[in-house]
Amino acid sequence: MADEENVLGGKLEACGTDPVTGFFRDGCCSTGPEDLGSHTVCAVVTAEFLHHQRQVGNDLTTPRPEYHFPGLHPGDSWCVVAARWLQACEAGVAAPVVLAATHARALEVVPLEVLRRYAVDVPADPRSLA
Repeated sequence: MADEENVLGGKLEACGTDPVTGFFRDGCCSTGPEDLGSHTVCAVVTAEFLHHQRQVGNDLTTPRPEYHFPGLHPGDSWCVVAARWLQACEAGVAAPVVLAATHARALEVVPLEVLRRYAVDVPADPRSLA
């Protein structure tokens, strides 16, 4: 993560540690060649976003211990697949995005101006955004 950039051109910041997020489960939306889905958008998930994802076959609420996945709740910060976030955006249920923690590679899928429309600063209690 040390040399990875966010969508603003700065150093990639942590997305979430409770639960620990990231393709590499390092708390950041770090990516690499093995991350085929591009888990690069740091989203603060909402009930609407989670419901939509479940409807399109991407269940983010059921724990999957074999993948070190705890299951998400509204207010959790999570590195989501850029294409899935865009899909939710197009359906009108985009989750808020933390730009400083969203990897620059997300821009290969989602334009910066779209991400900026949903940008939030993360409060001390991210669940307050849900």
